[in-house]
Amino acid sequence: MGDWLGMPGSHAVNQEDEDTDSVIFRKFSTMHQMIARPMGACLLLGCLTTYLPGVHGEETNMLYLVKRCHALATGASTGKPPVARKPMEADWNAPMWQGVEPLELTHFMGKRPEHFPRTQARLCYDDQTLHVIFRVEDRYVRAIARKNQDPVCRDSCAEFFFFPNRGLPTAYFNLEMNCGGTMLMHYQTVPREAPIKFSAEDFERIEVAHSLPKNVDPEETSPTVWTIAYRLPFDVIEKYEPSAIRPAPGVLWRANFYKCADRTSHPHWLTWAPVDHPSPNFHLPEHFGTLKFE
Repeated sequence: MGDWLGMPGSHAVNQEDEDTDSVIFRKFSTMHQMIARPMGACLLLGCLTTYLPGVHGEETNMLYLVKRCHALATGASTGKPPVARKPMEADWNAPMWQGVEPLELTHFMGKRPEHFPRTQARLCYDDQTLHVIFRVEDRYVRAIARKNQDPVCRDSCAEFFFFPNRGLPTAYFNLEMNCGGTMLMHYQTVPREAPIKFSAEDFERIEVAHSLPKNVDPEETSPTVWTIAYRLPFDVIEKYEPSAIRPAPGVLWRANFYKCADRTSHPHWLTWAPVDHPSPNFHLPEHFGTLKFE
């Protein structure tokens, strides 16, 4: 997201006209999210998604455990003759996701949105790729971005920001995809300073599936469940950041997950790991949570 700053992916809202009561409410809401919601989420998910002490002591850091994908569903190496890789599907209940617990985006930035779509994600990995799927129970859905690197954050959009090397605290990739499967992807060494755009050739390497048509216009106002899924090859990541550490048991990545819809009739800015900032801004890697690979 980021149309408010005139830059794709920045996700900032002008709230200079916000009154004092709204400021107080927003600060109270942030405290409530960071204390009450994580405890409830831990109880519901059996602490598969948990809170850990943050880097600066006062912050908190989410943890999600990423399993290896089901070998027969992905064609991953098993030590036996290779199995043909199945095409990517935008199917939340596909065999490859059996036993993979979801994470859920329960936090928000800015004012609490009137429309708060339930947004979940699942991840798993094999030897060559990271597999990601989002499921969104939505309304007021639209998708008008027509080509990759268009500002998809203006549409109904789910985003995955990550970095596969915890030793570089300000660097990250931002992969943003609208409900029609159109992507924006950058590599950033410093937030919003000279982002490196993925090439058309590299986009071709990312296998994508989506449940809705590529374009949704006019806006769909009735309740709509949509899914997007993709396979992200590790060698594509390594092309932009050679120090990237491939998943293996015990490996840690930094990451956050977002849902936005900047220019729909009901904009919102949802997050997995809480982000303590007065206005929506997804480009704050110091608030990323942790992915731990099993």
